Amino acid sequence: MTETPDSLLKPETPGTAALAFIAEKAREYVRQAKAPNTRRAYRSDWEHFTAWCQARTLAALPAAPETVALYLSDLAAGFKASTLTRRVSAISQAHQMAGHESPTHAALVQQTMAGIRRSLGTAPTEKNPILTGDMRAMVAELPTGPLGVRDRALLLVGFAGALRRSELVGIDRDDIEFTTEGLVITLRRSKTDQEGAGRKVAIQYGAHPETCPVLALQAWLQASGVAAGSVFHPINRHGQMRPGRLSGTAVALIVKRYAAKAGLDPAQYAGHSLRAGLATSAAIAGASERAIMAQTGHRSLSMVRRYIRDGNLFRENVTGMLGL
Repeated sequence: MTETPDSLLKPETPGTAALAFIAEKAREYVRQAKAPNTRRAYRSDWEHFTAWCQARTLAALPAAPETVALYLSDLAAGFKASTLTRRVSAISQAHQMAGHESPTHAALVQQTMAGIRRSLGTAPTEKNPILTGDMRAMVAELPTGPLGVRDRALLLVGFAGALRRSELVGIDRDDIEFTTEGLVITLRRSKTDQEGAGRKVAIQYGAHPETCPVLALQAWLQASGVAAGSVFHPINRHGQMRPGRLSGTAVALIVKRYAAKAGLDPAQYAGHSLRAGLATSAAIAGASERAIMAQTGHRSLSMVRRYIRDGNLFRENVTGMLGL
C-alpha cells in the first residue's frame, strides 16, 4: 500500500531545496499519524485487495464501489467481520491518500458490509483472562535461574499493571520509579496514546513475596544488571541475556508456556490475558469500575466492561435469590 504518493504534499515550487525538505517532513508526519502496527496491517490489506483485483482484471485505484462490494462478498465466507472492516478502512485510506474519492463511502459498500456483519456477527473471539489463582499457579511453575527471574517479573508486572504487550516490552529503566508504597511505571506511549502524552501506572507491594510484582521487578533488575534502556531482554537457552528488546510475540508465548504448565489450555490464553485478568480479578474482588479504569487506562465504561470477562456474573445474581 502506497501511503504517501509522490504527488502528496509536493511543494508548489519544484527545485527549491528548503521546500523539498519541508515536504519530506510533512510526508513523514502523515506516515506517523498511524501506529506502526496499523500501517503494516493497512499495507497488507491493500496488497491483498490489489492482488484480488489484478487476478480479475479490475481496477484497484480508483476502484468502483461494485468492485469493493464484490471483493467483500468473495471474502465473507473465510474472514471475520472485523477483518473485513479493517480491509474497508485500508481501501478507503489508499484512495484518500492518492487523492481519489473513496468507493467505500458508497451505499452499495455500506449495505454489503451491514449484511456481512448481520450474517457473520461481530462478537470478537476473546482469550481467557488470567485470574489471581491462575497467576499463582503459573508463578509456581517458574524455573530457577535468569529465565525464571525475568518471567516472574514479566508476568506479575504485566498482570498487576494491566499492561498491553507493547507497553510491557516497551518499558525502559528510566520509566521505573520505586517508592515506599511500591513502584510507578511511566508509559511513554501506548495504543490509545499515540501522541506520547504519557501515563503513570502505580503498582503496590503484594501480600506474598513470591507473587509480589514490586519485589519480582527489583529481583530482575538486580540479577540482570539493567541500568538503562530496555528492561525486558531475550534470554537464550544457555540462560544468557541477549541485547535488544523482548518482542510482544514473546510475551504471548511466555503466557502460553506457563499457562500450560499450570494445567490451563494454552490455546485459550495470550498476552492480552494479563490485562483482561487484572480487570476481571479486580471486579471479582469488588473493585469499582472507576478504579479498574484508572489502572487499565480505559476512558470509557463500555470499553473496560469488555475486559471484565464474566467477573460480575455471580455478583448480585438474581438466581441466588429464588430459594431453589
